[in-house]
Amino acid sequence: MENEIIQLDSIDAYNRLYGLTTSHPLAAVIDLTKASGTVNHVRMNYGLYALFLKQGVNCTLKYGRRNYDYQEGTVVCFAPGQLVGVDSEQVELRPEVYGLLFHPDLIHGTALGRKMDRYTFFSYAQNEALHLSLKERALFMDCLNKIQAELEYPVDRHSRELLSVNIELLLEYCLRFYDRQFCTRERVNSDILDRFEAALNDYFRSGEAGVSGLPSVRYFAEKACLSPGYFGDLVKKETGKTAQEYIQLKIVDLSKEYLLGTGQTVGQIAYTLGFQYPQHFIRLFKKQVGCTPNEFRTRN
Repeated sequence: MENEIIQLDSIDAYNRLYGLTTSHPLAAVIDLTKASGTVNHVRMNYGLYALFLKQGVNCTLKYGRRNYDYQEGTVVCFAPGQLVGVDSEQVELRPEVYGLLFHPDLIHGTALGRKMDRYTFFSYAQNEALHLSLKERALFMDCLNKIQAELEYPVDRHSRELLSVNIELLLEYCLRFYDRQFCTRERVNSDILDRFEAALNDYFRSGEAGVSGLPSVRYFAEKACLSPGYFGDLVKKETGKTAQEYIQLKIVDLSKEYLLGTGQTVGQIAYTLGFQYPQHFIRLFKKQVGCTPNEFRTRN
């Protein structure tokens, strides 16, 4: 099955791949120690949400061409539309991996469905796995056990809501654990912010903005070798501002220098900073400063 792409559009498709039993069409708690099938050198195109906790050590996942930071005691998360590779020289027949799969249809119309964009870690990349302490692993497993108990309960009018509530509890714990991880990696995060600031300055000072236009969050995330989601959350945790807000503040600060230190017109400054239309620059400036660029120049 080398380099084969497998479509995982249903719970049953995943279970058949690993030789597991399907007890619910839209959700499953996964225990690969009970798997009768092995998978290697394949790519999986997920149509499901998935979280996997790795307890053992012999399993390699890839996202693009890079390995996930997926060692013992770590969690990785996938969202529908992601392509993930399984590629390992030593395949463990029954890896100690536990997890949760759920189909988007399960949460449509629920409170969880309306807030899934809150769980940005589903878009994190290969070097951004969640590393858990022993106590955190126990909490993760306890959530899985609660979900499994609900999956085994006879279906009634409460089943879908209770499943989504228990899944939401697990996702909220993952948010808490990621917040802790951002804090414990403060030195690394500070270095990333320093490089972000340097890259911002270089982008505008070098004249790149006038050639390529306004920079995106993705541009700076790639500079830091991070996914846009993880990069944005890191900036937000460290500065209290989104990465986009941080970029906009830099643009306004530079525009003030140009307004007071050069004779350029507002239109020339707008094009220098990468705006396609001067009115877009004027609108941003007024929103941030409370007056138009010309008013700012006159007052100062």
